[in-house]
Amino acid sequence: MAKQTPLFDAHCDAGAKMVDFGGWDMPIHYGSQVAEHHQVRQDAGMFDVSHMTIVDIQGAEATAFLRYLLANDVAKLVTPGKALYSALLNEQAGVIDDLIVYKMVDGYRTVVNCATREKDLAWMQHHQEGFAVEIIERDDLAMLAIQGPKAIEKATIALGKVHGPVANQLNPFQGLASDDWFIARTGYTGEDGLEIILPATAVLDLWQRLLDADIKPCGLGARDTLRLEAGMNLYGNDMTEQTHPLESAMGWTIAWTPEDREFIGRDALAQIKADQGYGKLVGLVLEQRGVMRTHQKVHLTEDGPAIGELTSGTFSPTLQQSIAMARVTGTIMDSCFIDIRGKMLPVRIVKLPFVRNGKKQFN
Repeated sequence: MAKQTPLFDAHCDAGAKMVDFGGWDMPIHYGSQVAEHHQVRQDAGMFDVSHMTIVDIQGAEATAFLRYLLANDVAKLVTPGKALYSALLNEQAGVIDDLIVYKMVDGYRTVVNCATREKDLAWMQHHQEGFAVEIIERDDLAMLAIQGPKAIEKATIALGKVHGPVANQLNPFQGLASDDWFIARTGYTGEDGLEIILPATAVLDLWQRLLDADIKPCGLGARDTLRLEAGMNLYGNDMTEQTHPLESAMGWTIAWTPEDREFIGRDALAQIKADQGYGKLVGLVLEQRGVMRTHQKVHLTEDGPAIGELTSGTFSPTLQQSIAMARVTGTIMDSCFIDIRGKMLPVRIVKLPFVRNGKKQFN
């Protein structure tokens, strides 16, 4: 039986179509995925992301533990509230998961994907030995994401006198505690906004206050089209345990310095980097009718062999054309071909992201 967030009944009452997502009953949309997508790009929408796994890392050696566990370096997080994005790698440099880490007053808070919860926790616990740390899964908490150009303005009103001032003072990629709540200016849509972690017992009341502030509920369908427009990876599609960060557009998340910092996967990743034989993740735009989909093959020429495949593909509601990310090998310039149901269609190669803050990012 699938798990349910504390907002399950509220989703059903709002007319949501519920689907199984990573073992959870989650809303895919509330009537129109496209309308929800535009709501986030143009105004403010909210997502129930309580299915995400929140794990606190505490103890005297929490910093040393995470510096070994993650490819990015939490030593960069000098003051409480600072956040970074990182990959959790295996010894072969495959991506076990991607996650956000926040520096807290008493340690660190990590947010990992729901579908990888069990293996992530097992991996952390396996490498916990030898470190004075405590790994605490916070299943007592819920999480909401409020995204869009009017998200912070509207959410601040709904958050009231206690939590509103905290939301209003955040810098991008920063999170701060507010009593037993945690409010961060992060997201997965390419828009400004907040992610709010709070006691599960309080989330239904906040949900209603956000509705009263004219923030519309949005489902996982819009979340996926928004994140692809923003050029953001989806675990299981654009990165897996069979791929490494350098071929997944995540090279910027690897902290190579200081050179004496050991982290899991570093040796394998350094060898991969030296060999230079890996593919890369690129953005593709189809400028005629059709929709690019995951696993379709990429060809350098119309009659040439495949040089890669799409990792994510969809129709972009903002751009009104199909966009995709693909992992390709070899030299590739500004165009290629996609095999869509036996037809070779020309596509443009563009720099990611496709959309940021509601604006097209390529010419």
